[in-house]
Amino acid sequence: MSDADRAKWDERYRTGAYADRPHASTLLQDWIDRVPRGRALDVACGAGRNALFLAAQGFDVDAVDISAEGLARARRTAAERGLTVRWVEHDLDQPLALADGYTLILVVRFLDLPLIRRLGHRLAPGGFLICEEHLRTDAEVIGPGNPAFRAAPGQLGEAAAGLEILQYEEGLFDDPDGRKAALARLVARR
Repeated sequence: MSDADRAKWDERYRTGAYADRPHASTLLQDWIDRVPRGRALDVACGAGRNALFLAAQGFDVDAVDISAEGLARARRTAAERGLTVRWVEHDLDQPLALADGYTLILVVRFLDLPLIRRLGHRLAPGGFLICEEHLRTDAEVIGPGNPAFRAAPGQLGEAAAGLEILQYEEGLFDDPDGRKAALARLVARR
C-alpha cells in the first residue's frame, strides 16, 4: 500500500468509520467453536472487532493493520475490555515477519489473493483459514464500488488451493446491521 492508502485509512478511522460495526464476522462466529484454541492472526484487522472477539474466546492474538488510527482505537477497546492482543502496524504489501504455526488465520474483507495463498503455509497442521471477501456483483450492496477490490467468482476458493475446503459459498448475505453484502466466504484447514 502507498502512503496515500495509509493516510486514507487513518483519516477514515480518525473520523469514526466503522465505529458502528463492533460485531465479529458472522462466519467467524459460526466456526469459532470448531477451531482449537491457540495462536490466531487477524490480517488487516482495522479497529480490531474480530481480534477482540478472538481474544475474548481465549486465543493468543496477533492483529495486523496499516492504520495507526485503527490500531489506536483497537488498543483502547482492548484496554476497556481487559483483553490482550499484539497489535502490529504493518503495510501488508511488505513481507510479514511473524512466526508460523497459527491455529487460526483470519482475513475479513481485505482482498489480496496472493497473500491468502501464502497464509495457508503459516498455519499449524490442522489450523484453520477463515476468509470473507467482497464479491463482484451487479446487485446494490455495501462495500467497495471498484471491482478491483472485490473477488471474482471462484477466486477465493482458488487462493486456498492445497488446503482442505470445509465451507465455500458465494452470494448475497445480510450483515448483522441489516445491510446487504455480496461475499465469498471460505473456511479451510491445513
